[in-house]
Amino acid sequence: MYKDLEGKTVIITGASSGIGKAMALRFGQEKANVIVNYLSPSEELDQLIEDIKQSGGKAEAVQGDVTKEEDVKKLISSADEAFGSVDVFINNAGVENEVHSEELSLEDWNKVISVNLTGAFLGSREAIHYMLEKKIKGSVINMSSVHEKIPWPHFVHYAASKGGIKMLTETLALEFAPHGIRVNSIGPGAINTPINAKKFADPKIKEDVVSMIPIGYIGEPHEIAAVAAWLASSEASYVTGITLFADGGMTKYPSFQGGRG
Repeated sequence: MYKDLEGKTVIITGASSGIGKAMALRFGQEKANVIVNYLSPSEELDQLIEDIKQSGGKAEAVQGDVTKEEDVKKLISSADEAFGSVDVFINNAGVENEVHSEELSLEDWNKVISVNLTGAFLGSREAIHYMLEKKIKGSVINMSSVHEKIPWPHFVHYAASKGGIKMLTETLALEFAPHGIRVNSIGPGAINTPINAKKFADPKIKEDVVSMIPIGYIGEPHEIAAVAAWLASSEASYVTGITLFADGGMTKYPSFQGGRG
């Protein structure tokens, strides 16, 4: 637990399930004020808000599409109205779909780039604008992926979006470091989220994925949430402009494990 996160206001996009939900719960345990952004209502949302409050935090759910400027601005204004501050903004919302690159439609390309990259730009821009105006030495955290580093056939739009997140993060970190605003990314590997549930339910596919992870297991959302809490805390006060890979070693060329090659 990080004492300095108590009472801080954290906005998390795409926070109603998966990694976003785990982060919302973790910041609740840190006794933070959590703005839970969601796109579509779900049965779990009310329970998530209640769980955050039960753990000692405060929470508000705010609907919004991260690709729309007015919705992102509403996230900032909602946090300011409810809690009087924005200290941490986490661009977590993301989408993916598998398509052979030569068959990828412009519509699918634009959707993934809009959510994953443009959404992160809008969130970062609005958060930084607010922090500058209020003179807050805040933190922006972008959700990247091992695929900002590892090419991923059939997911060229997703990999391109995460490559963009890398340079978005590094450029903003350099630009706003003099103002005490830190900008970092998290690069998860294979994580046991609802979007991956069907894939990992197939024993052969799961075995194949695990074979690419040196540490030997598929990660859980709470393990990514722990990284986010650290990056947002004062324990990471000298850290900016990095992608912190939480991937069980997936980016370390596991095919060479054991001295092969």
